[in-house]
Amino acid sequence: MRVREITDEKHLFIYEDELATKARATIRDYTLRILPVTDENQKLVGIISRGTVMTISSSVSPIRVKGIMTNPNYAAILEGDAFSAVKEMIRQDELCAPVVESTQDKTYRGVLGLERFMEAMLKTSPEKLSKTTGEIMSKNVVTCSPEDEIDSIWRLMQTESLTGLPVVRKDKLVGIVTQKDLLERGALLPTFESKKGRFRTSTKISSIMETQVIAVKPHIKAIRVAKVMISKDIGRVPVVDEEGRLVGIVDREDVVRLLAK
Repeated sequence: MRVREITDEKHLFIYEDELATKARATIRDYTLRILPVTDENQKLVGIISRGTVMTISSSVSPIRVKGIMTNPNYAAILEGDAFSAVKEMIRQDELCAPVVESTQDKTYRGVLGLERFMEAMLKTSPEKLSKTTGEIMSKNVVTCSPEDEIDSIWRLMQTESLTGLPVVRKDKLVGIVTQKDLLERGALLPTFESKKGRFRTSTKISSIMETQVIAVKPHIKAIRVAKVMISKDIGRVPVVDEEGRLVGIVDREDVVRLLAK
């Protein structure tokens, strides 16, 4: 399988001289995980992530994209081997990677997401996902409480390179909070701001967390989790016991590790 076969060639990008506020709006409105940045010749020069745009504290900020973009940890090659590409993405802890024409030609061609690889492999090698979630889940889960402050949890996400956290109360799963939730609800550092610029009274995780959480039991097969991730476009699924206590979590990287063997 080649990278070309599973690349989203219609994925949006932005020019380096455009306003950073446009990047923020684009990522929020189109629910993008990354926004590739190009020069006027559509050569890849950087990326913008959800975490990056959340540092923009004003809707009229004059900052340009090139002032906040970062270098991608990894860029896939259009005709490269897809298995090698996703393995490198996992090694770099990246859910998405920009795709360029070749090692020498940095012309932007799209974005490779782990979900595209999962979807393709489910059609050809579903037997690779015969293990249970209990066998592949991470047991040391970083969590937060409904009473935690949004600012502190955002900083925790940044420090630990996390895109989402289960929310627990007395060891039981009560919700989940993601970077997407914070961005869509107007979370900014160092505060939490509404679209009109007025500060909301609540700065607790309980005010923005998603309470309708898709969770599974440890005996559920990994293939069912993979199908849920693809159909619901979610990056992680908590694992709970019969009493609703959080016992682990399965993310896209866990599933892709099985599929890329």
